[in-house]
Amino acid sequence: MRMVARVVAGFLAVIVLVSVVMVAVNWAPDRPVAELASRWAPAPSAFVTVQGMQVHVRDEGPRDDAAPIVLLHGTSASLHTWEGWVAALKTDRRVISLDLPGFGLTGPMADGDYRMERYVHFLTAVFDAMGLQKVVLVGNSFGGRLAWEMAAAHPERVEKLVLVDAAGYPTPSVSIPVGFRIAQIPLLNKLMEVTLPRNMVESSVRNVYGHPEKVTPELIDRYYELTLRAGNRAALVERFRQAPSGENAARIRMLTLPTLVLWGGQDRLIPPVNGEHFHKDIAGSQLVVFPELGHVPHEEDAVATVAAFRAFLGL
Repeated sequence: MRMVARVVAGFLAVIVLVSVVMVAVNWAPDRPVAELASRWAPAPSAFVTVQGMQVHVRDEGPRDDAAPIVLLHGTSASLHTWEGWVAALKTDRRVISLDLPGFGLTGPMADGDYRMERYVHFLTAVFDAMGLQKVVLVGNSFGGRLAWEMAAAHPERVEKLVLVDAAGYPTPSVSIPVGFRIAQIPLLNKLMEVTLPRNMVESSVRNVYGHPEKVTPELIDRYYELTLRAGNRAALVERFRQAPSGENAARIRMLTLPTLVLWGGQDRLIPPVNGEHFHKDIAGSQLVVFPELGHVPHEEDAVATVAAFRAFLGL
């Protein structure tokens, strides 16, 4: 028995030692927004005060657009994911992109509330602060869910809706990025708040691309550094806990506005069958699938995807 106890004690000691070494090697404390802004918020970035938060926004294109285009990113992304679309659209249309609370440079919700109702309330306040009466609302993944939730709650504020690999149904994923999995595991998600292996971020980004070879070191830098923005990792844990996938799916059938559904055929996080569900549930919607692209098709191939969007708008 003593021998067994010694073996067990030795084994536990090794585990503790390995854990300590892993934490030390991957130690990555929060970074203040001021430290990150010089690289990730150059002109035309601005910060707009909304509900006690400094919201990172880019507002580009002609000021006389009656229905500006508003672009919403997905989980752990930022407004930068839309840069290809913005470049292609800003000559003709006013285009607004922003970092949603809990992500990018905007950082956590001031009140710690990450329910979908809270996000809709936040987005309404952004529209009011920027004088937006009616918009063309575009969203990817979690941002897609926020887009259709906003359209359902305030149809008078949304002229047209575009869902890009949007969340909404409780359909299981084929493959979940490792960072998202850890954020939903008790204790490990607490460890994630002070450590962040760069290779974990790389693996997560590559996981959502149809062509992982397109993922560059610069792209990994962006996802890695913005994840370190003070409060973002703790916010991610709360967002998963407070806004579970599929909880409001019945509202999707309420939508009657012109809707375009764009999907990556290689999306393993929110599989293409979800795009078919949106197309079926939203009367009169259009569905366009890009067979070779993944979960962020607008980022992976901005040229092809924005062309479909421009056709939808008649540009």
